[in-house]
Amino acid sequence: MSYSKRNRRREGESGFTLLELLVVIVILGLLIGLVAPAVLRQLGHAKESIAKQSVAQIGSVLDLYKLDAGSYPSTQDGLQALLTKPDDAVAWAGPYIKGGTLPHDPWGHAYLYQSPSGRAGLDYDLCSLGPSGKSGQPGDPGLICNP
Repeated sequence: MSYSKRNRRREGESGFTLLELLVVIVILGLLIGLVAPAVLRQLGHAKESIAKQSVAQIGSVLDLYKLDAGSYPSTQDGLQALLTKPDDAVAWAGPYIKGGTLPHDPWGHAYLYQSPSGRAGLDYDLCSLGPSGKSGQPGDPGLICNP
């Protein structure tokens, strides 16, 4: 009695061949390769948007500080003046930030603060260092600063 390869397989046994599995893996790899860059790009845009919103919110807190103290914190006092009263502040009504710690940008870097501003028409500079984390001057590419 002669059995062909097809007849050697027991009844009820099913499965995928190695070739079928490899084809599926290759297709999944191609799909991931095409989709992943777009997803990562959107994640980068989301972090930039969060940084812009955070700079605006901290700017509002700095405005409250100015209303109470009469001026923005000096560069030397920095954003820490929003948490603890500077020695020269007369009418400080803080802390202005809850939680007892200064916020960081979406990439985990401290915000860059300078007062008076190095830019015309602004009282202070408040910037996120962006994804690179490299310090620079307001207006440099990669920095996300108050308008």
